[in-house]
Amino acid sequence: MKAVVCTKYGPPEVLQPREVEKDVPKDNEILIKVHATTVTSGDTRIRGFKVPLSFWLPARIALGFRSPKINILGAELAGEIKSVGKDVKKFKAGDQVFAYPGHHGGGYAEYTCIREDSAVAIKPTNLTYEEAAAVSFGGNTALYFLTQADIKDGQKVLIYGASGSVGTYAVQLAKYFGAEVTGVCSSSNIELVKSLGADKVIDYTKEDFSKNSEIYDVIFDAVGKSSISDCMESLQKEGVYLQAVATPATSLRMQWTSITNSRTLIGGTAVPKTENLNILKKLVETGNIKPVVDRTYPIEKIIEAHRYVDKGHKKGNVVITVDHIER
Repeated sequence: MKAVVCTKYGPPEVLQPREVEKDVPKDNEILIKVHATTVTSGDTRIRGFKVPLSFWLPARIALGFRSPKINILGAELAGEIKSVGKDVKKFKAGDQVFAYPGHHGGGYAEYTCIREDSAVAIKPTNLTYEEAAAVSFGGNTALYFLTQADIKDGQKVLIYGASGSVGTYAVQLAKYFGAEVTGVCSSSNIELVKSLGADKVIDYTKEDFSKNSEIYDVIFDAVGKSSISDCMESLQKEGVYLQAVATPATSLRMQWTSITNSRTLIGGTAVPKTENLNILKKLVETGNIKPVVDRTYPIEKIIEAHRYVDKGHKKGNVVITVDHIER
């Protein structure tokens, strides 16, 4: 089969089309014909090996020293099941699904195999493959963290990085949970964030939210760029701080801060869950949330798509169509 392979760590040009052996599903796996995938921040971090210096050696051991061990990226995808292993019970050939294989990748290929018990679910009926591919990473991550905050009706929630793939879902989910939502983004994304239901929007290029005397019950940093100390000043004494992109050093600091005061700090990596995908599917089908797609590229332009995501200004998601791959 044809795939786009990450040949080594580096700029987008390290992504190259290759002919690779077609996956054959194991007894507990499903074989998916990939119709669409995305370029997530995680994909670009792996491709470029963008990790903190303190995490360099553990990351090399985990990801691969000279090149990624898993060299077909694509952390989320949508497609049709072509065949299933003999022990698979939940799915059958012909099912339309969306999935979050995460660091296992596989989206940048014509076909990929996924374990039945991994984060995979039937695609929302009202979404195209392209739209469905843009749900699992950002939606699962936002839902994973926000549910830990146990948001109550009327609580004040601030979403930092409200226009990204995680932030756009966080705004919608926080509103669904009954919160009064403030989104933080750049001036070019204010209207987008308002359209997702944010009650207030702060332009971080013009205003520092930590200096406006507002106090929040929950602060969710969806991009890992806020100051923890500043956020503590804007958080209720029993409030919850969430960070979706917490480095090992940041995680240690958050643990220490949790010990030394009454606030709860939660960070790390969201765990992909089929349960979360099924919740997201229902919310999409009932119109409570929707994916935000910034741009769509054919997989032949995967390098261009990675260049765009590398700039750090995408709105929501960048989708890749994988109907065919030219060599």
